[in-house]
Amino acid sequence: MTEPPQTALNIFDEFLGNHIREGRGDRRALLTDQGPSTYYDVFDASGRFARLMLEAGVEPGDRVLIALPDGLAYVAALFGTLRLGAVVVMVNPHLPTEQIEYFFQYTEPRAAFVGTECEAAFRQAAAGVADAPEVTAVGSTAFEAHLASLDPDVPIHPTQSNDPALFLFSGGTTGHPKGVVQTHGSFHNTTALYGQRTLHIGPDDVTLSVPKLYFGYATGTNLFFPFSVGATSALFSERCTADALFAAIERYRPTVLVNVPTMVNHLINHPDAATRDVSSLRIATSAGEALPVELHRRWDALFGIPLLDGLGTAEMWHIFISNRPDDVKPGTLGRVVEGFEVRACSPDGTSVETGDVGTMRVRGDSLALGYWRDDDKTAAAFQDGWFVSGDMISFDHDGYVTYAGRSDDMLKVSGKWLSPKELENCLLEHDAVREAAVVGVATEDGLVKPSAFIVPEAGTAPGEELATTLQEWARSRLEPYKYPRAVHFMDDLPRTHLGKVDRGRLARGDS
Repeated sequence: MTEPPQTALNIFDEFLGNHIREGRGDRRALLTDQGPSTYYDVFDASGRFARLMLEAGVEPGDRVLIALPDGLAYVAALFGTLRLGAVVVMVNPHLPTEQIEYFFQYTEPRAAFVGTECEAAFRQAAAGVADAPEVTAVGSTAFEAHLASLDPDVPIHPTQSNDPALFLFSGGTTGHPKGVVQTHGSFHNTTALYGQRTLHIGPDDVTLSVPKLYFGYATGTNLFFPFSVGATSALFSERCTADALFAAIERYRPTVLVNVPTMVNHLINHPDAATRDVSSLRIATSAGEALPVELHRRWDALFGIPLLDGLGTAEMWHIFISNRPDDVKPGTLGRVVEGFEVRACSPDGTSVETGDVGTMRVRGDSLALGYWRDDDKTAAAFQDGWFVSGDMISFDHDGYVTYAGRSDDMLKVSGKWLSPKELENCLLEHDAVREAAVVGVATEDGLVKPSAFIVPEAGTAPGEELATTLQEWARSRLEPYKYPRAVHFMDDLPRTHLGKVDRGRLARGDS
């Protein structure tokens, strides 16, 4: 792992402790189903969680696994971990037992906080892993009584800017997710460059997120960014559906919506979308997956709220290419966030010509230390201060970036390259298509051809006739070699632990 220069920094102080010391403790920090919480409430609760961890023997640098529903307890456990100088490992609480076992074995946490609704699965997983920590179920009456009895006055550990703060995880569409070791300095840097200077998050903002806090995209935009300026984060623990999200917007009146393309699709297709009150929103962000231009066009027509597509990675923590509130170009990722450098490169690392597609390389002060206990993959991806990504991008003459897909998703068809995103967007333009994913599937002769997996609109009859219609639709709008050789209809697309379309499962046919 790389060893950048060190300066004193603990993001617990920057995002929470400073508000208490500087007299802002009574500002509203959280809005949840249980009511509002002030910054002092969060500070006090984080001290009690930190005391609980001290009782369990947690020391600076130890990993602490958090698998909780979004709410005060999640935020308190996260900041309690940072308060001790320990390292947060955020895990989707709804994973199956075998995946939970992987996270226990891989990260070797010293403590684990889980919600009561998923307690059984985590206890079963821990029982199958040597040296797994005691699983602490958060939310029971006994737990809350014990937590309330603890002394919250726990000192803040003096970490350094390049000490590990959180583990983030890759998508895991092929094999197990890799743990990206991110630092206090990375969170400080991107919060300032993207959260404050690009999104202009201010103390009067209220943020609300579609992804849950265990997803690094939401950890930033719906927690660290608002906390950095004394703003408010709205959290809801239930599964995010279009109905639940509209209700949360109308209840909490957020000014910033943290969105993903899948939910953009659900919102614009909701039968009551035109009558729901989203007037509190000043901007919405989109990340996690490519945002098809057709969805962006329909969003603009329906809601008229600036939708800021962007691109980030766990390895650089959060967004470093983005549209701006006053500068949105649909179909692009926007421009590089000030403070980062991004290039589109050929395989040898040289920059390609403007307009040409190349592999993305990015550098800046949010670069991770590397992958947890994987020196080979760290050496391949982290080179001379650059993160070498598998994302394919191009720049236009005005500096706007277009996303072409992942290098391992790009398809060679009839000797020519095809970006699945291009075909997916074409299919989404058809009125019968709600969602679309395109992957390469080997034919009987061993050649890889594009196959489309379609979630049809409600009331649309899937079948051979619709499949042929969609093939002809694509053939008439794109170069002939780009049409899908097969069309499969599904009720839902399979997704990874981070909610992204699991293209590996589609290609393997085990969806």
